[in-house]
Amino acid sequence: GERLRSDPPRWNEPPRGLIANFRYGELSPSDFPVLAWKKAVTAAMARKPERLAYDDPCGALRLRTALQGYLWRSRSVRCEVDQIVVVNGSQQGLDICARLLLDAGDRFVMEDPGYQMARHTLAATGAETVPIPVDADGLETARLDGIEARLAYVTPSHQYPLGGVMPIGRRHQLLAWARKHDAYVIEDDYDSEYRYDTKPIPPLHALEGSDNVIYLGTVSKTLSPTLRIGYLVVPAGLRSLFAAAKQIMDRHTPLIEQHALASMLESGAYDSHVRRVRRRNAERQQALIGALRRRFGDRVRIEGTAAGLHVVAWLDDLPQKHEDALIRAARAKGVGIYPVSALLVGPIRTPSRTRKTVGLVMGYSALEIAQIERGCKLLAQAAAELD
Repeated sequence: GERLRSDPPRWNEPPRGLIANFRYGELSPSDFPVLAWKKAVTAAMARKPERLAYDDPCGALRLRTALQGYLWRSRSVRCEVDQIVVVNGSQQGLDICARLLLDAGDRFVMEDPGYQMARHTLAATGAETVPIPVDADGLETARLDGIEARLAYVTPSHQYPLGGVMPIGRRHQLLAWARKHDAYVIEDDYDSEYRYDTKPIPPLHALEGSDNVIYLGTVSKTLSPTLRIGYLVVPAGLRSLFAAAKQIMDRHTPLIEQHALASMLESGAYDSHVRRVRRRNAERQQALIGALRRRFGDRVRIEGTAAGLHVVAWLDDLPQKHEDALIRAARAKGVGIYPVSALLVGPIRTPSRTRKTVGLVMGYSALEIAQIERGCKLLAQAAAELD
């Protein structure tokens, strides 16, 4: 199966001593709400439990109730509390979906390029990847015609990594495909809190005909990836199945952290924190876009700026064959960069032409403005050395 043919994911320690590391998924320690979280944890520790015992595998009722309200007011996701399953980060949510919904020999649809940890997790079941190209509007849903698959994994609110926001027509097309083939759709809303210059489109889960959608969310992009708290909103008919799987895997997610997050959601501290870090990351994004344009001029094409914590920068004067050399040259100057090509199953495609130039996924949420400016200057120097 594919799990034997593809390289397994490996954790690589971030390089030390970099002036600017544009790695996606890391957050700045200065953004963490230390006082609010400390207050919430202290309150959770002070709660006197009726007994010391295992809790509901789907999560503390208090947190699931708070998440129900948050999802409705922030994302128009309407669900029952019993449909919410609290998991140890979105990765465990994906793992549960893979174990329950895929068997060896099944097929699943993946965005290409796309989130490789999701692909590895789903492929570990022995299922086969069906890569579907993405363009400026996300997954090219017209290419789903005639494709039989058990599952589709998508990031419609901010496609990872190219950044497209799937328009409403494609969303309905995707849901129609899922109904026709009796397939499930995993909607990974991994960074929905960060929207900058577009009005949010309702998630798939909020649309009519979304009975086959499993909504996946996380606090890794708002609070910290170290907390390992995520949540699934599953179809009512799958609730007992997911609860049993979660209980077998690890009984339940740690309760103190669950009650602390519930406290922040109930008090409004979480919403206030999200508004604050959204402003800070909007400033970081604008600094990155400005620095790239100053250093590269019309030689850089920047995509995915409507939302999220990263952009994609295409260096149109650098052929893709120079990608490894650029990564090494930038690293030698103290800059960490990461290519789009690492997230591909097939060749890069866009609506107009095949990309044959270097594309970089540039995260900015862990950097200060001065680091972004300095990093882009050094990156431009590294690129100039390759000319």
